[in-house]
Amino acid sequence: MQDVIVVFNSGSSSLKLTVYAFSGHVDPQVLLHGEIEEFPDHSQFTAKEAGGKLLVQEKWPETGLHIFGHLFQWFEQYSGQGRVLAVGHRIVHGGAEFLQPVKITLDTLRQLDKLTPFDPLHQAATLAPAKAIFEKRPDILQVACFDTTFHQTIPEMARLLPLPRRYAEHGIRRYGFHGISYSYIAGRLAEVDPALAQGRTIVAHLGSGASLCALRASKSLETTMGFSALDGLMMGTRCGAIDPGALLYMVQSEKADWKTLVTTLYHQSGLLGVSGVSSDMRILRATLAQSQDAVQRKQVSEALELFVYRIVQEIGALMAIMGGVDGIVFTAGIGEHDECLRADVCHALAWMGVEIDKAANAAHAPVISKPDSKIKIRVMPTNEELQIYRSVLPFLESER
Repeated sequence: MQDVIVVFNSGSSSLKLTVYAFSGHVDPQVLLHGEIEEFPDHSQFTAKEAGGKLLVQEKWPETGLHIFGHLFQWFEQYSGQGRVLAVGHRIVHGGAEFLQPVKITLDTLRQLDKLTPFDPLHQAATLAPAKAIFEKRPDILQVACFDTTFHQTIPEMARLLPLPRRYAEHGIRRYGFHGISYSYIAGRLAEVDPALAQGRTIVAHLGSGASLCALRASKSLETTMGFSALDGLMMGTRCGAIDPGALLYMVQSEKADWKTLVTTLYHQSGLLGVSGVSSDMRILRATLAQSQDAVQRKQVSEALELFVYRIVQEIGALMAIMGGVDGIVFTAGIGEHDECLRADVCHALAWMGVEIDKAANAAHAPVISKPDSKIKIRVMPTNEELQIYRSVLPFLESER
């Protein structure tokens, strides 16, 4: 019999999960990684062992709420009639009220629902599994972990937006996101490089969504995302920081409504919009290397250069806030795996004493800077699911 803890990491268009064998330890055994894709008339569940071996790929006639009953039944069969002890969720927005992980109750869900207008795409998506499970299996402990929590240490001045005060009174302020990832990186950095963890570090979470966080003594001092996950760096399909005048132009000259703005800014911009090819860095690299279309190559090259430019620009801003930097950590999909991106960013920062070891960078080594580099450059895998699992443990202990 194997009892399990399930962690959901939901995005705006995906429902991914990790199943851990419950042992009470902070570093548990991963039993499987899974993904649920919903279609109009059915759902597809795919699960693989931690090593990548396919365990199951099933088509379910159920959709919506009903998939969770089917899912838990499968878990219990897979684990030898064990139980799902608890479920942890990544919830994008905790607002100003939720500053720590919390047990999910009906009242909690109602409060979190009120934050949906702050991030209508991501908040609703990350709350959906919690709502469904609460209705289907209210006996299971559920814990909400927030992407905004880690940034509660940002100074109040950094939270203010230069808008009329009435907006601040309604919660329109800078929050910051990717906090679960940054929390994991801060903890891991304290283990592998305590001296750097106590200094001034910029963590670059570079994936389909991308942001930077300035850490001083492992606490968030500033970050590039603000009121929403649309702010800051250029991303896969999101524009990042943009002149509000461009939005006024869309509204006035193109008669753009809310839906059009959301589609343009969230889904058609960033690497995809500038390149005209893809939001996937791997496809862009391959296109640049293989395409015979001069116009396409130029657009892809500009997209890649702009991505680097915005990262370097924001690193400079964070350095000014911290009064310098001792180290930079690259993490998430692009940060961990794209050596060309890391090399381009570090080359642009050579003026401040950054020197990288080309061989170490190509090998994705933990440290890619040369020994005499004035700033240490690290590559560190993030693990949001493990961070959520660890946050669930105290609640499970108190329930027993």
